[in-house]
Amino acid sequence: MKVLVWHVHGSWTTAFVEGDHEYLIPVTPGRDADGLGRARTWDWPASAREVTPEELRDLSDGGGIDVVVLQRTRDLELCREWLGREPGRDLPAVFLEHNAPGLDDGAAPVPHTRHPLADRDDVPIAHVTHFNRLFYDNGRAPTTVIEHGIVDPGERWTGELARAAVVTNEPVRRGRTVGADLLPGLAAVAPVDVFGMGLAGLHERHGLDPERVALYDDPPQAAMHTELARRRVYVHPVRWTSLGLSLLEAMHLGMPVVALATTEVVEAVPAEAGVISTRPERLWEAVRGFLDDPGAARLAGKAARAAALERYGLARFLADWDRLLGEVTR
Repeated sequence: MKVLVWHVHGSWTTAFVEGDHEYLIPVTPGRDADGLGRARTWDWPASAREVTPEELRDLSDGGGIDVVVLQRTRDLELCREWLGREPGRDLPAVFLEHNAPGLDDGAAPVPHTRHPLADRDDVPIAHVTHFNRLFYDNGRAPTTVIEHGIVDPGERWTGELARAAVVTNEPVRRGRTVGADLLPGLAAVAPVDVFGMGLAGLHERHGLDPERVALYDDPPQAAMHTELARRRVYVHPVRWTSLGLSLLEAMHLGMPVVALATTEVVEAVPAEAGVISTRPERLWEAVRGFLDDPGAARLAGKAARAAALERYGLARFLADWDRLLGEVTR
């Protein structure tokens, strides 16, 4: 198939474009949110190719787009503007919901958040976690869950550095949502390395000591995986998200996990893979334990990898998407 899909979440798209289709990635002159084009810090195959709005219109006129994967309500508008077609009516479509409910400005409080496509029955909603499908009010929209899949980076954990690793994007702006306010407590028990985008100002915002907390802003994915695997333990302090792909990547690397027991984490991280809790003090105790006992960290990391491969493997993910795309284009 020729699948139109915007580059919205790089890590998710990295797995999606590993399938057997041709992936049309919109690109605009300014590479803005309407058209980021191909990723620059992830490795994507040639089957994921950039297309301009003008090229998309020509493809659409010739019947060369088989299905669109929508990820924002803005994508609906762009389909109408660029293609002259209505997703779900004269263009097969799926709406992929990445986010936990209640995160958008003006959204109703959880668990009363109504999905923006709740009043339509012609575009199925594919949630990335069972938690999200449960907590959204999906109205009359058909729903399914396609859990994440990860391009396996391999078992690479060495734990040679007795430090905790955290991956987060825009923690200054997102604050409590991603648990940025918990970093001082973590840094009190372990030296911390924070990887991600938009890290500038994190020290100042939360009073973090640069000697205890190092920042690695927007590294390429492969380089980040190499560095993560050198850290003793992966810490996931996020309060509210669907399910962080960085958490699943760390598990694939063979890292032990210490995480807040919120949203889908309680399903993703088995007891033998680390420690999950809603008590930060319990988490910091676990971090200290892994730093002091590399053998225990190694065993937990192996359990984390086994669990991640079983539930979040790439082959299952791509097969699930093939089935759904086959259904909506039948």
